[in-house]
Amino acid sequence: MTHKSRQALKLILDQKVELYNQPSFIKDDPISIPHRYHKLQDIEISGFWTAMLSWGQRKTIINKANLLMEMMDDAPYDFIMNHSDVDLKALLAFKHRTFQPDDTLYFVSFFKDYYSRHDSLQDAFKGKDTAARLTSFHNTFFALPDKLERTRKHVSTPTRKSSCKRLNMFLRWMVRKDNSGVDFGIWDTISPADLMIPLDVHVFKVSKHLGLLKRDKTDWRAVEELTSQLRLLDAADPVKYDYALFSMGVLEKS
Repeated sequence: MTHKSRQALKLILDQKVELYNQPSFIKDDPISIPHRYHKLQDIEISGFWTAMLSWGQRKTIINKANLLMEMMDDAPYDFIMNHSDVDLKALLAFKHRTFQPDDTLYFVSFFKDYYSRHDSLQDAFKGKDTAARLTSFHNTFFALPDKLERTRKHVSTPTRKSSCKRLNMFLRWMVRKDNSGVDFGIWDTISPADLMIPLDVHVFKVSKHLGLLKRDKTDWRAVEELTSQLRLLDAADPVKYDYALFSMGVLEKS
């Protein structure tokens, strides 16, 4: 891609970011779930869990995540830290596609153990870059004795060549800072410049069409390739283009 064509593409994508990175984006997106809360830990827990449930239709994801939050009395942090065995039994009714009751119970177990020692989930994402941070988090998440192998498919890692779409989306929510009010920007240990693109099928197809991505697989190498191209458009905030690429794929199909 020549410098001239890149600048032309940047102009188009910046306009799309301006169009879609607006409060109106929130209500029809899974990010609406953590936007229900104000306490840091509630935002982190609801945001992480919703992100991990985010495959399939957005409407279904939002409905399922809302249901789960209601089952935790709309106070996820308080529920995590103070639940009874009876409360946990009620959660056994929750399922979403391949996310089963045993997975739900392990998530609760992890959060209770983690928040008994830390104030923020950002402390679990340590490393020199995003790949290292995601790997570190994966190891921390599955460090408990009662870990389940089946649950690993819900929390991905670059070491398995996964695109880690849902984790990268969660990091976007927590880290990105701007004046739009969509992303939270409540973490300060990770720079927006270091974020990696959440590569779903819509972003993948639009990026291929625009010539931003050559790789034919939606894996970690594709994430690295696309993010490197987006950094040429905005080195300080490359993942802001998630709004443009995703929305062009979902809302502008015609």
